[in-house]
Amino acid sequence: MDNRHDSESVRNKCAACFRQYNKVEHLVEHMRVSFHSVHEPKCGVCQKHCRFFESLREHLIGPLPKIECARVFRTRGCNLCLNIFESPNALRTHRASCQLSRAASGLTSRMSRMSLQGSSDYGTRNQGSQVVALACKMVGGGSDGSLDLCARVCVIGEDENVIFQTYIKPQIPVTNYRYETTGIRPEYLRDAMALKQAQRRIQDFLSNGEPIWKIRSRGGKARILVGHGLDHDLECLGVEYPEFLIRDTAIYPPLMRTSKLSNSLKYLTQAYLGYDIQTGTHDPYEDCVAAMRIYIRMRSQNHPRDFASGCGESRNNYPAWRQRELEKMTPDALLELSASDYYCWCLDS
Repeated sequence: MDNRHDSESVRNKCAACFRQYNKVEHLVEHMRVSFHSVHEPKCGVCQKHCRFFESLREHLIGPLPKIECARVFRTRGCNLCLNIFESPNALRTHRASCQLSRAASGLTSRMSRMSLQGSSDYGTRNQGSQVVALACKMVGGGSDGSLDLCARVCVIGEDENVIFQTYIKPQIPVTNYRYETTGIRPEYLRDAMALKQAQRRIQDFLSNGEPIWKIRSRGGKARILVGHGLDHDLECLGVEYPEFLIRDTAIYPPLMRTSKLSNSLKYLTQAYLGYDIQTGTHDPYEDCVAAMRIYIRMRSQNHPRDFASGCGESRNNYPAWRQRELEKMTPDALLELSASDYYCWCLDS
């Protein structure tokens, strides 16, 4: 009797997250709503799938980790990328490239104080960059200074060279320069670029000669835009851009908290790149570099380049009319039908 119960439990165990169900129909329903796929973060020891990297981190090095996985990870696991290597020597070699250092932003900061009206020179050297990162710094407007006004913007290429950077003159009076975090003084904005001009230059560069209504998700000339909290930055800039070309580290599901809330860029940089940012005045160049490096790390995940399972296009692979057939499948066969509910950035490579 016990043997039959154990056999049934194994049969009703999810092949991805290892949850067990008393009835096979409950397992099928779980697969219908869980969106497991080969694009999820996965433990290198037990092969358990996790929805978030934070879940995987807790599984390996959290307060209550899986004991066997934690034991292996302690000697052969990287705390940044959470991958497990064949030997401690292989791990040491890997860490040299995984642990990054803070971007040198002194030069760009000095150039920023000159308002960079001639920054289009950078663009001519980076026209071939199909992936760019953007970050803004906001000053305050309105009676209480709480209205965000874009006063500084930076765009970099994948090689971390500046493409465009300038101060922007807000269209309404600034009531709070937020100097402690922005480093912006009134004189920096006195002769700064008009918002409309900055909008036009950024929009033209991102679209790369394509009309906004003709931009396609794949195979076009328009550039992929990387950043953190891009919906807010683009709104303050007044720039429209297709969602399918935006790679936002604030809302990319694997990088979010287990509560499904966003992590800060400061936290993501420390956790996944191994260095600190925003320790004093916030530099938009430094934010661009951090977002770009995180994007590249996510894009480089060692996943099967299976567009069907990672494109995030909504479809029902477990229709009700197949229920009887699905209940006869093994957990592994059910997992093969599953697909991600978000676009995996590995498909950009």
